[in-house]
Amino acid sequence: MNRALRIQGTAFSVVALTLAAATCVLPRLDTRVELLIVAVMIILLGVPHGALDTIFARQLYQVRSLRSWLSFGVLYGAPAVAVVALWLVAPTVFLLGFLLISAVHFSGDPADGTRGLSRLLYGGAVIVLPTLLHAAEVDRLFSLLAGSEAAARLTPWLASLAWPWFAALVASALLEARRSRQTGLELLAVMALATAAPPLVAFTVFFCGMHSARHILRTVAYASPTAPWLLLTASLLPMALVLAASAIGWLCLADTPLDARLIQFVFVGLAALTVPHMALIERVRLSGWQRPALP
Repeated sequence: MNRALRIQGTAFSVVALTLAAATCVLPRLDTRVELLIVAVMIILLGVPHGALDTIFARQLYQVRSLRSWLSFGVLYGAPAVAVVALWLVAPTVFLLGFLLISAVHFSGDPADGTRGLSRLLYGGAVIVLPTLLHAAEVDRLFSLLAGSEAAARLTPWLASLAWPWFAALVASALLEARRSRQTGLELLAVMALATAAPPLVAFTVFFCGMHSARHILRTVAYASPTAPWLLLTASLLPMALVLAASAIGWLCLADTPLDARLIQFVFVGLAALTVPHMALIERVRLSGWQRPALP
């Protein structure tokens, strides 16, 4: 793990552990205020890491001409549209699929050398562990996102896994710490955050402060020696398209109550973007973030 990733991981761990302790004594924000803050943070600090997918498309698949970029856009957008359609016609399947692919995707955060089981436990922590202390709130959020039937099926199942997951993650963190104190610290920080903090707060801090930040740092290293301003430029059009699609999605949910509207807007959008993003990125992650040689 390079110096930038160590600094980022340590900073996240300090924030996560502090927030986990603080939530035990500080009062909660108003629900709608919390939802608005979560939505803004995810859009501004979490979603942009996916806009850098153009870097990987160019490097991995030599997408450079206008025609190839248009083809890439269609191939990237089609799964996103399919995910939204799945949410509309089969919300329980959508929710289960979203949780599973999120856990797999998040498992790529820890440094090389981390055990596969530790990765799995880490990736699922922000999904499973909130049901230890906040099962009712998780059930409410799932209901807003995918309906009460989906929530009734999935929340009890996650709650039954929570204590074994917690114990296994503690054990994994201690084992990983014998090889890398940094990785052990990060696993414990994610565990504490996901268990103690309110579910939406825990997810947002994790998604923005760990997953997105780590992905951006790895992308910058992968794209080196590309100038930072070129990376920023490469992300502007994808981000503009995401914001335009988000505006359309927000208008389409105009008749939905505000709480459900915010949850659906954020998490259906995240699910839609995660599928093509993951399809592109997993090849890079499995290669250890090694840049292939140019032909």
